[in-house]
Amino acid sequence: MNSFETQLLHTPFDKEDAYHSLSMPVYNTAAYEFDSAEAMEEAFCGRTADHAYSRITNPTVQYFEKRIQHLTHALSVTALNSGMAAISNALITLAHAGGNVVTSAHLFGNTYSFLKSTLGAFGVEVRFCDLTSPDEVRAQIDEHTCALFLEVITNPQLEVADLKTLSSIAHQAGVPLVADTTVVPFHVFHARDFGVDIELISSTKYISGGATSIGGLIIDYGTFDWSRSEKLSPMVAQFGASAFTAKLRKEVHRNLGAYMTPQVAYMQTLGLETMELRYARQATTCLELARRLETLPAIAKVNYTGLEHNPFFALSKAQFGSLPGAMLTFDLASREACFGFINRLKLIRRATNLFDNKTLAIHPASTIFGTFTEEQRRSMDVDPNTIRLSIGLESVDDLLHDIVQAL
Repeated sequence: MNSFETQLLHTPFDKEDAYHSLSMPVYNTAAYEFDSAEAMEEAFCGRTADHAYSRITNPTVQYFEKRIQHLTHALSVTALNSGMAAISNALITLAHAGGNVVTSAHLFGNTYSFLKSTLGAFGVEVRFCDLTSPDEVRAQIDEHTCALFLEVITNPQLEVADLKTLSSIAHQAGVPLVADTTVVPFHVFHARDFGVDIELISSTKYISGGATSIGGLIIDYGTFDWSRSEKLSPMVAQFGASAFTAKLRKEVHRNLGAYMTPQVAYMQTLGLETMELRYARQATTCLELARRLETLPAIAKVNYTGLEHNPFFALSKAQFGSLPGAMLTFDLASREACFGFINRLKLIRRATNLFDNKTLAIHPASTIFGTFTEEQRRSMDVDPNTIRLSIGLESVDDLLHDIVQAL
């Protein structure tokens, strides 16, 4: 088998290009012509792989999905128009009124809102618990649990749960483990090896090639026995291990209309080709910067799970290696100190997003979690004194210089 680097560049097209292009062309089309009414029927009923409408499938998007599938050895990959679309489509595929999702309160703000407010309005109970406590997780799961969901490194708390333990608990109870793995890319973290059944990624981040576009991925590893799912068990007789993908592709993503556009798929296919190189630089810089920030007296605390004294260091290293992502946080004396620091930055950009080619700074409590109540922020451990940095491709010396002058 070829190496990851080689597979990344040499995934073949499904059909030979008429002009032998080395890059998949962008198929800017809504519809596709058929030779006959019979061929149309076969395509629309899913009996052939022919494209019928670009809200459902598109050759450029399909090629991007195929590349991710080859690299992750997944059963299927579905590309959508944002990371939140990936989360919402996946959980809507699994959840149902009267069911529940077990998760942590340590979630990205919109993910928390989607679970608590959007799914909750449709009769899905969300059970928040401490995912670092196996006993708490076991106590929350019951026969109506649709999924155990988590972020593998939470944003911005940087908490790490033991995935093999959670997977064991979930699978013993007949529940799929669904994980947002955006913070660490799949060439570093092999989700399937740690018992993740459905992997969710914001491809806006590392994959896009420097924040060129918005996208999301649902990766189904085909590892879960869907006959144990209250919602998907009726589909197992026809689709077997593909029951989740069948429900997603034949119903949910078609009806919600959140499929990735061909323009985005093209940009993210190009970004994918340099992801490994960019990540190595960003994550190495992140670790070195975290170590240097710890020497600055104006900084109260630095949080990065790659630091040896971090409480999650050993578990993080076992799951993600020595470079667990390119995001760190640090605490200053007060909210006012955080605002002053951000306002004085000259090189680092004041912006949201993660893993742009440029380093970005944000105050999570007043932005991502700005519409939450103070009580909600406390319950989610979102500290008003915390700054989040997404590390880009700049020199670590230049980043440190900007941070020191801003402090």
